[in-house]
Amino acid sequence: MHTLSAAAIYGGASDSEIEEIMDDLLEVIESDGESAGATDSGEVVAAACEAWGFLATSIDDLEDKTETAMDAFVDQLESSNISVQVAAGENIALLYEKSYTEREEEDGPASASDEEDEDGFAVDTSYVKRYDVYRQKHQLEQTLAQLATESSRRITKKDRKTLHTNFADILNTIEHPTRGPRYQKAIDQETGLRYGSRLTVRIHKTGIMKIDKWWKLHRLQALRRILGGGFVVHYEDNEVVFDSLPIMIAAPTEHKKKK
Repeated sequence: MHTLSAAAIYGGASDSEIEEIMDDLLEVIESDGESAGATDSGEVVAAACEAWGFLATSIDDLEDKTETAMDAFVDQLESSNISVQVAAGENIALLYEKSYTEREEEDGPASASDEEDEDGFAVDTSYVKRYDVYRQKHQLEQTLAQLATESSRRITKKDRKTLHTNFADILNTIEHPTRGPRYQKAIDQETGLRYGSRLTVRIHKTGIMKIDKWWKLHRLQALRRILGGGFVVHYEDNEVVFDSLPIMIAAPTEHKKKK
């Protein structure tokens, strides 16, 4: 499934072809692996969720697919497999992020009430909500909050930390869809603003990549799964891979693309 998703993205599949693959992957998720001949396999369901999320980053408008996908991913939050829960949660965050698009002229200016968050700090008003993602948002927030504070001793300390870190981020996005992964509310004393998303990846001496959107995180994780230890080499020397993620910041030397 990971290979198929990579072949679709980097092999030039059309949007309709990618959406067909996404539908097949969603069937695997909805059936808990049964449609792929792997009933109740957490590994297979997690892979299907991850591949679906990667493919979804290439589709501009997911409104028509959101309702069915959300039902499937919310159900998987109850999985006993941590990898399935996290992958489903990251897809939920991606769907909320994609329900907002850049503000256009016909949208008009943001209202005064939209310009500040609950603590009076400025928020990003350059994006506008286009549609509702999930009808039972309050119930979803409760589920995510429980996962973000999971304390059961049946779960290992490492897995609890994974749940806490990931679902705190996911919940923050559901509450504020313009906030990306690893968003920190702490205040920068120099600017007086929130630090915001602080997830970065250093690429040797070339520069730093800021992962401030869920679509960027999905692509980064997919590339790392596919390329393993060769990720940095491909990012620096492979134009197709380089174009998959945003240009790096704080780069001391000019990036040279190779054909």
